[in-house]
Amino acid sequence: MKIAIPVTENHFDGNVCPSFGRTPYYLFYDVEGKREEFLANQAADSPGGAGIQAAQFLVNQKVSAVLAPRLGENAAQVLKGAGILVYRTENDSIQDSLLAFEEGRLKILDEIHPGFHNHGEK
Repeated sequence: MKIAIPVTENHFDGNVCPSFGRTPYYLFYDVEGKREEFLANQAADSPGGAGIQAAQFLVNQKVSAVLAPRLGENAAQVLKGAGILVYRTENDSIQDSLLAFEEGRLKILDEIHPGFHNHGEK
């Protein structure tokens, strides 16, 4: 099973990023093989629609699940449409989040926010 996590840095000792669509990186983790890969989020600097673009990127990477602290409704619709489950992280640590997922302690993220439309505009 391949999962994705929005992360602030491209190393395993980093933290989960609170922003799904504008995270600097995604950690792709193969649960069975215990392999990790960090890829830059090309949607992070997008003037609009970052959540949708980021979600489509994860769909294209063929992930089965996403671990994130929160998610906007547009990104959630893309992931749900692709059959990707989203689990709510419990804290900021990548390693703690992966362990909680593997132990079955993470709950499905069901509190979806409306998103941050017009990001950066006043």
